[in-house]
Amino acid sequence: MSYAEARDAEIISCDASLVYRGMDIGTAKPGIAERARVPHHLIDLCEVNEPYDIVSYVQDARRAVDGIISRGKSVVITGGSGFYLKSFLAPVVDNLIVPPEVRENVAELFQRRGLPGLLRELGRLNPDGFENLDTKNPRRVMRALERCLASGKTLMALQADFANRPEPYADFAKKVILLERDKEQVDERIHLRTEAMISDGLVEEVRELRRLGIEENPSAASAIGYRESLAFLRGELNRVDLVPAIVQNTIHLAKKQRTWFRTQVSVTERVRL
Repeated sequence: MSYAEARDAEIISCDASLVYRGMDIGTAKPGIAERARVPHHLIDLCEVNEPYDIVSYVQDARRAVDGIISRGKSVVITGGSGFYLKSFLAPVVDNLIVPPEVRENVAELFQRRGLPGLLRELGRLNPDGFENLDTKNPRRVMRALERCLASGKTLMALQADFANRPEPYADFAKKVILLERDKEQVDERIHLRTEAMISDGLVEEVRELRRLGIEENPSAASAIGYRESLAFLRGELNRVDLVPAIVQNTIHLAKKQRTWFRTQVSVTERVRL
């Protein structure tokens, strides 16, 4: 917050869960006072049962950046969703549109013949192989097949096209600052934060979100803190196991994030906290 204030900046969130209204306690969403100090963008964009994806994020972020720049302000991007952050640094989506009938045909194929059927059809269209596709993940295989059918191109050709897309915000000076703590400190803060979320009413928040349809939206329902609370409310997790489950899954996520930032982003400056 003080970093943005010192630079006369406005903040853009790159947290995939902050876009949902009502997901407040489990996301540590900035409050009214914080947003009054510095304008925040890409928070509370949609209802919890409404799907939101990287394509929507890229479009919304572009509008937010343009608005901030038009006001003569700097832009500070902060948050923990690596893929959303990467969208400011490198291409993450393309302009290929998959017609609804193609999606329906692929879904029907999956229902009739399962993953092997998808792979056979994908193999027919890609005699040179599947590149780095995770062939054990039905959802990714379906998306790959849809894209091949919609474009008439192989996965290799699609990947080559994607690699040639221009860098986003190429005319901006960018500085990537990574805030780091010792693992022991991170783990301790995760424990304390989880206990505080429960005390502040996380389960009650999730109970209300369940009424509003969070389980209809896999992206929102799978967020850490929310998926465990949903499991508890469904009777699949004991109350005594709720906090340990959230802690364990958050620690695992923190480990994945440390690895991601080492391999996926070129960091300009590291700051030890």
